Amino acid sequence: MTDLSLFSPEQIADLLAALPDPAFILTRSGRYAALFGGSDARYYHDGSSLVGKSIRDVLNEEKTHFFLTQIAIALASDDLHVVEYPLARDDIKGLETTGPMQTIWFEGRVQRLAHQVLGEDAVLWVASNITASKKLEAQLRRQSETDALTGLANRRKLIIVLGEHYTLFLRYKTPMAALIFDIDHFKRINDEYGHLAGDKAIAATAEVCRSELRASDFAGRLGGDEFVVLMPHTSAEQALPIAERLRVRVADQLKSMGTLGAGATLSGGLSQLQEGDASSEEVLKRADEALYRAKRNGRNRIVRH
Repeated sequence: MTDLSLFSPEQIADLLAALPDPAFILTRSGRYAALFGGSDARYYHDGSSLVGKSIRDVLNEEKTHFFLTQIAIALASDDLHVVEYPLARDDIKGLETTGPMQTIWFEGRVQRLAHQVLGEDAVLWVASNITASKKLEAQLRRQSETDALTGLANRRKLIIVLGEHYTLFLRYKTPMAALIFDIDHFKRINDEYGHLAGDKAIAATAEVCRSELRASDFAGRLGGDEFVVLMPHTSAEQALPIAERLRVRVADQLKSMGTLGAGATLSGGLSQLQEGDASSEEVLKRADEALYRAKRNGRNRIVRH
């Protein structure tokens, strides 16, 4: 423990003011009793005007409730309480139209104080701006879940979302249809025109998925030229016209690419979650079986299982 007698009151005040992150003294009722630090002007504005105000004076009802809850949690323990939270301009009163456009993320490190302040139990709340790390985290998450060629979900993300819909089906019987499709004679495109041409065909197919599917539908690339579309709140019967429209639109798009897409068509298999499915992947197995029936029956068609 540092011997504070080594420093004059003025030096201690200078040390506290030099803290890069702002450190608030907050009472149980949410009053800003004091503010130290926040000297890093890259991330923080001068918050000295907050002292003497209540959180209720500054934040909307939802955020006020959040902060008071975190203060109560910290006061109930001797341990450091760490919490991450966003602040948007509409969270702060008076900044609804003039505040920063982007949401700012903070890590709060909240510690109960051993003495009361202004007649109340109080905490020290150190707020660190973690927006940059949150953006990097979100970027890495997107990269880990996105197929680089198409921009659609990759196989990993598809399986996660499929599992979520399976859970909803088990709990609430919420229907979901699944379509598996691929480009007919895709190997011929690769063999005759090269893999770059094949990549163009795959990317064009993904673009059609983005433009033609409903906002609630979830499309992803399973691998190669094989795609999956999950259609929540939709039975296989209801999904059939959606799948047929997609089949026609993909063929039109590929044909528009000239010689590369001449005669290119799409085949697909369609199924839905069913009572008795032991896992989420059973619906994909049925859709895959239907896809192979579509291939055997002449391609350029959707077969429903």
